[in-house]
Amino acid sequence: MALLNRADILAADDLTTEEVAVPEWGGTVLVRGMTGRERDAFEAGLGQERNGKVVQNFTNTRAKIVIRCTVDAAGNRVFDDADIEVLGEKSGAALDRVFEVAARLSGLGDRDVEELAGNFGGTNGASSSSASPATSGKQLKVSSAR
Repeated sequence: MALLNRADILAADDLTTEEVAVPEWGGTVLVRGMTGRERDAFEAGLGQERNGKVVQNFTNTRAKIVIRCTVDAAGNRVFDDADIEVLGEKSGAALDRVFEVAARLSGLGDRDVEELAGNFGGTNGASSSSASPATSGKQLKVSSAR
């Protein structure tokens, strides 16, 4: 492999997208892996201060990832942060299908969730993502708007 310089790294089109069939919603969605900034914001959002202590908050974890990773054909997010609660009310099976692909494309796995939980003092029994194969095989490359 070639040794990369700054220009090579910054020019790399490294955000992979994948179409995911969501029959509960009547079609497919385009899922993109999170950018570093989006992943940091997601991870920071897992901690919540209560009584002077930071505790984990896995509420709507799937929705939090799905809103960051569902994009249109131009690579723009379909949802914004204000959609977390309403998206969290959608089909659990549909959310989980999109979440699994988003987590895989973002490099999130069981170990990441365990590590995050450890940073907040343990687990609360919430399920974690896995690196299981996607339910759809169509992969595309889309640049994100940064």
